[in-house]
Amino acid sequence: MSQTRDLQGGKSFGMLKAQQEARLEEINKQFLDDPKYSSDDDLPSKLETFKKKYMEFDLNGNGDIDIMSLKQMLEKLGVPKTHLELKKLIREVSGSSGETFSYSDFLKMMLGKRSAILKMILMYEEKAREQEKPAGPPAKKNISELP
Repeated sequence: MSQTRDLQGGKSFGMLKAQQEARLEEINKQFLDDPKYSSDDDLPSKLETFKKKYMEFDLNGNGDIDIMSLKQMLEKLGVPKTHLELKKLIREVSGSSGETFSYSDFLKMMLGKRSAILKMILMYEEKAREQEKPAGPPAKKNISELP
């Protein structure tokens, strides 16, 4: 009986994620159609990357990132912040004094010219991940060089 309930719960969570992705995809289309951003040839891949990142941290799937989601996101990235710092970051992204920011706010920040703190943290994290990837095959070593 509990397995059935778990499967149903998992299915509804999957459906929520699919609905969330569809909502974010609609917003991506609006940005693709916006002449303000049309000069960026890499925009479709950027939007896809931003959508995945946003979905990763929109924990409750309601479309907004709240203070707890932002806290967990930054802790996972190794950049923990105080409650006041988190509120400031949200205010910087949303442009209002609310406790959340939307995907549209997030995209405006990531695609905009302004250097928001959260944008810099996310860009730094992306660069660090790129550097972790080894380039080409490992260098050949002689047996005497092995530890």
